[in-house]
Amino acid sequence: MLNPAINPQRSAFLLHFPDFGRFWAGTFLINIGVQIQNVAIGWQVYNLARQTMTMGEAALMIGLVGLAHFLPLFALTLYAGSLADRHSRLRISVLSIGAQVLSVAWLAYIAASEVQHFSAYFVAAAVFGAARAFLAPAASAVVPMLVTLDAMPRAIAMKSVSWQLATVAGPWAGGLAIAAVAAQGAFAVAAGLMMAGLMLLVLIKSPTTPERQAGGKWAQIKEGLAYVWGNKLILGAISLDLFAVLLGGATALLPAFAADILQVGPEGFGLLRAGPAIGAVAVALVLARWPLKRYAGRRMLWAVAVFGAATIVFGLSRNLYLSLAALTVLGAADMISVFVRQTLVQVVTPDHMRGRVSSVSGLFIAGSNEMGEFESGFVARFIGPVAAVVVGGIGTLAITGLWAYWFPALRRADRLDGKDS
Repeated sequence: MLNPAINPQRSAFLLHFPDFGRFWAGTFLINIGVQIQNVAIGWQVYNLARQTMTMGEAALMIGLVGLAHFLPLFALTLYAGSLADRHSRLRISVLSIGAQVLSVAWLAYIAASEVQHFSAYFVAAAVFGAARAFLAPAASAVVPMLVTLDAMPRAIAMKSVSWQLATVAGPWAGGLAIAAVAAQGAFAVAAGLMMAGLMLLVLIKSPTTPERQAGGKWAQIKEGLAYVWGNKLILGAISLDLFAVLLGGATALLPAFAADILQVGPEGFGLLRAGPAIGAVAVALVLARWPLKRYAGRRMLWAVAVFGAATIVFGLSRNLYLSLAALTVLGAADMISVFVRQTLVQVVTPDHMRGRVSSVSGLFIAGSNEMGEFESGFVARFIGPVAAVVVGGIGTLAITGLWAYWFPALRRADRLDGKDS
């Protein structure tokens, strides 16, 4: 049982909540492995495609990897959210991560084989997406069960720090691993890190099974969807993230920019992939120490607008350092949006519905990330990577203006405790 007298503002936060500390460290290692896997599969598929395809066609193959990742996630996420509200969220997380480890091990095997087919990478991406469908709502809903309610904003900020630190270290390490020992070595390193993180999660002792709720699983899924639809503050926040990242998916085309436009090789590719996370980590560290307290909605909207503007700058840049700076600003702006959205979803939502609401939020996030990759690759097939990125950034700016008008509850959102929603 958590001690409500614990002061969550003290410096030794992870020591006061030891199970959250294990979760924090474990997911950090897992996320590094995931980032290395993302870098390696994108680089491997793009370079395999470039042996026989044009740059635009190869970019489309990257998009198809994102689509293969998204489709099973889309099909399973809502059911997975209902599952997370009926069974041990930690056990679901552990099993899902185990499936991801097997998927990455399969990638290492096929990358090392002499005969390679795109279908093998698509199958691995689909398995990874299916596992993530169950992991995302369960892992998100675990955090409130490991800390006290008043510690939630800081716990979410620290969870974001863990994620963003991993997205700095992971792409950089992945780029170095590809340059040193090829993609199969990068996949093997990713699998090892994810397994180490999994072992830390197994050590968590806090109860993570929510109270049983009445009704069948389909009724519970419907209840979760109705809750999100009825709460315009949450709906506006997660849908803004969906459409902004769907259109502004510059990172999906980084293999094309690194290999053919900026011509910086795998090391530069890893650096570019780490760029958004560098900015995000800086902002996450500030938010962990000084969480946002006022004007959350307006700050989120401005952050998404900056995200779109930085995307345009990146698309037009032909200099590695300017491109890296644009990606850094992009990541910093995205971190503010992510912090506001995650805090709203976790703090405002009742515990017995957190799995289902997190699954809806996760579905929107998956749509923005994986479908954003497909959209970027598909558009790049016809107008080229540069134009695809610039048009996407312009679209993000337009979406920000529309959402500020269509969702006044989001624009007026002040505090992150839901009192003004």
